[in-house]
Order: sequence, then C-alpha cells, then structure tokens
Amino acid sequence: MPAWLTHGEHRTLTVALDRVTPADDRSPGAGQAGGADYVDLLLGAFTFDPPRIWAGGPFSGRHGGEASFGCWLDVGRIEELAWRMRIEGSQGRAEREFNGPVPGLQEQYRNGLACLGDDFADVDPIEQARRLSDDIQDDFRDLLFTHACEALYGDPVYGGNRDGRGWAAIGFTGDVQPRGWTDQEVTSG
Repeated sequence: MPAWLTHGEHRTLTVALDRVTPADDRSPGAGQAGGADYVDLLLGAFTFDPPRIWAGGPFSGRHGGEASFGCWLDVGRIEELAWRMRIEGSQGRAEREFNGPVPGLQEQYRNGLACLGDDFADVDPIEQARRLSDDIQDDFRDLLFTHACEALYGDPVYGGNRDGRGWAAIGFTGDVQPRGWTDQEVTSG
C-alpha cells in the first residue's frame, strides 16, 4: 500500500525508473529494486510519526547488533520546515514563502507522472522512451534519475535497494557494523 502515491502512479513510477536506469546482467533496474517504494516513502515521509526522514542507528542488524535503523528519529522544528518545503513545497503559506513560491517534490512527481500518462506502464518501450524524452520532461527525467540512483544504492531501510541488490551489483557489502572490516578486507583489493 503506497504511503503517498496512488496505485496507478506507483505502477507508472516503477516502469519509469526502470526506463531511466534499466536492468542489465549484473544490476536490477531501479524500479525492480524498489525505487517506487523509496520515492513513495520520501513523498509521504510526514504521514508517519516520527517522519521518515532520518533512520536511527547505530546498527542495521545485518551484521550483528540491534536492528535500530528502522527506529526513525524525530526532526527539529527547522529541519521539519526545510523538509516540508522540499517535499510539500510552499503551498502558498507565508512561513514557507520567505524566498518565494517553492514547488515541492510531491507536486513535481504528481505533474511528471501525469505527463507520462495513465497508460505509461502499458505502452511499448519505444513510446515510453518518447514520452520520457519530451522536452517538457527534462527536469522530471533528471529528478527520476537522481532518485533512481538513491534508490539503487541507498540503505534499504528507506524503501529502495530491495534485498541489497543494488549494493550486490557493485560489490558493496553494505554496512558491516558492529563487526567492522578486517585488516585483510581493507588491504585486499
């Protein structure tokens, strides 16, 4: 169940992320790796309490220690304002428009996905590429690519990099705390 996107938007986003960072013989596409979940959790960060901005720690539990990355940290008043402006935009609110109107990520995604069309996931790859290459989609395509990279290589707690598949594709074992790295692991290469 998406946190902020509609089911249709989530499906469209999954396919779009796979188009901007497709799978190959070593790596999953960003959509396959949970990229739409990553973006959805970012866009819906403030639907959770505490907001899903900063994962806890110090350990993920993947290599020992208490799995505490999933214990989300509270954000301060200024952090909350900054993140709400980034995600939600200024929304015509005086306290958010001290530098003028700001379109948030939610608005950018809603508009960008609408431009791709409700049928984007069902049309052939040539039509998908055409829609993504439209000049009006330049900024949105750049945003998709940025979030595709974050989703592929970020910590799985944020919704992407499903099963650490992005890390595996580049030979990164992920966090190794509290075990750490052995001298052999550090010096071999």
